[in-house]
Parts: sequence; structure tokens; C-alpha cells
Amino acid sequence: MLQGMDYCKHISDAMGTRVDKPFKATLFEGRHLFLGVNVLAPGQSQALHTHPLQDKFCFVHAGRGHFEVGASTLETRPGDVVFMPANVPHGVANRGTEQLVFLMGISQTPHHH
Repeated sequence: MLQGMDYCKHISDAMGTRVDKPFKATLFEGRHLFLGVNVLAPGQSQALHTHPLQDKFCFVHAGRGHFEVGASTLETRPGDVVFMPANVPHGVANRGTEQLVFLMGISQTPHHH
């Protein structure tokens, strides 16, 4: 159960970087929803993949992203929200010159808890 300050976090407190792969940090993990922050340095990407039972969204906080969702290619900027339905292939790349930072929310699978 979340307590007090655990109900509110600032995205900048969870941001980081990795040279070898995109940085990921957990913000919240509830019974039905997982929320994290992802940071992709210029040139980094997350390969196309699917989540058979989980809907997912990404809210672009900073930078510009190149998202692929199904047959669509989306060029995003801060403030954009990308929805990825369950079982639809999706991936993201940072083709820009600045960090790409986004919040990622995904429904938990029924057997998670």
C-alpha cells in the first residue's frame, strides 16, 4: 500500500541515463497499473515488441520520439501521448540530438499480484 509522499513523485527525480541501453525507472506499481519513466539518449531505441494482454501508453515529457505502433509511424514532441493497444507491435527510437524522456504506463497482467 502506498503511503503519504509515495502518492506523488516528480519525474526529474526518477530520470537517469545509461550508455549501453535506454534508462528505465519505476515510478509506481499498483495492482492494475505500472508507471515508469524511460530516457533514451540520442541514437538509442527500443525494438518492436508486443504485450499480448496489456494496453500501454507513453506521454512524451521532453525531446522528440519516433514511435512505431502497428503500421503507423509517429513523430512526437513534448505533450504528445501515444497509445499502444494490447497485441499491437510497437517500438520507439530517439533520432534527435537531445534526450527523449517519456512516462510509460501499462496495465498489469491478471496474474501479476
